[in-house]
Amino acid sequence: MTEGNGRPNSAPSGNRSHHARVFLEAGLDSDDLPRDLARPDAPVQLSVTDYCPQRFEYHDIKAEDLEGFIAAHRPEWSRVRWIDVDGVNNSTVISALAKKYGLHPLAVEDLVSIGQRPKVDFYEASEEFQARLFLVMRMVMLEQGKLKVEQISIFAGHTTVLTFQETSGDVWDPIRQRIAKAGSRLRENDASFLVYSLIDAVVDHCFPILEDLGEKLEDLEHRILENPTPDALRDTYRLKRELLTLRKSVWPMREVIHQLQGETNECFSETSRTYMRDVYDHVVQIIDVIEAYRETSLGLTETYMTVIGNRMNQIMKVLTIIGTIFIPLTFLAGVYGMNFKFFPELEWKWAYPTFWAACFALAISMIVWFRKHKWL
Repeated sequence: MTEGNGRPNSAPSGNRSHHARVFLEAGLDSDDLPRDLARPDAPVQLSVTDYCPQRFEYHDIKAEDLEGFIAAHRPEWSRVRWIDVDGVNNSTVISALAKKYGLHPLAVEDLVSIGQRPKVDFYEASEEFQARLFLVMRMVMLEQGKLKVEQISIFAGHTTVLTFQETSGDVWDPIRQRIAKAGSRLRENDASFLVYSLIDAVVDHCFPILEDLGEKLEDLEHRILENPTPDALRDTYRLKRELLTLRKSVWPMREVIHQLQGETNECFSETSRTYMRDVYDHVVQIIDVIEAYRETSLGLTETYMTVIGNRMNQIMKVLTIIGTIFIPLTFLAGVYGMNFKFFPELEWKWAYPTFWAACFALAISMIVWFRKHKWL
């Protein structure tokens, strides 16, 4: 067991394959998870954070300690327990947590089926299952300049929050630091406030991503205007795909947050609902910026085509002018290149210089005429 404000470094868990499962039984029993979705030996990391206004504790749960953790109870002083699971394809961990915390089979189905649209479900308490708020959302991160999107599943109860991520690595380190800080608003509130904080961190992390995409747009605009190359066009289409990916991840969150903000539920306090207004404003702002960037990226494609077309027009204009100037010169050269015996000018002493003088005069007069008509 360790205490501190940082999260211990650990080896990344393995990436699961993202195969879409079209036909799936509605409501998975935690004892009968399909093997193509979950395996008992799949890599997983599990961490637990307990906190109250006076103290907090963070510790990792190893595979060999899982049974003891499931059988034990939280400390009496703990007001909120946050269980974070990195890896959603370990059937042993998922089944154990589903049984201990009474997770509904329909929510377990969405948990292990990667590719769910962001949504929120409220499950009322029953004899078999506990009251839970279940939330599916998309977490977007930048890794080596590329977008990484993974599904996040959150179960919220009265005093317990469970989060499931596809792989290790997230945007919640500031949340862990706030938990570790005595007197923080997060330590003073309930489990639903932790859910709000997690959602807010995921949404706000889109702002630096948008800033990075905005800088790429400015760079592409400069490259296209100064030197339009096929590489710039490929980068433009790549940026459009990233914006579309970000839009697909953020757009459904507006409806989810609006639902959290508007509906009353025993697992989501009035205080948390009030704070969700700020998250909703941020989502709307992010969507507006994404739409503006998408329009800009579409404009960049049109700008590229326009610049290339203008460049081609300039080339064709120069070639046409050159060809037009040489048409009469070619005519004169053709006339005086004919092999007639009786050709008056052939006997003139100044015939050759006169021919060249006439050619130069004709070419210059044509250039002057072109400039007068603003063709040059």
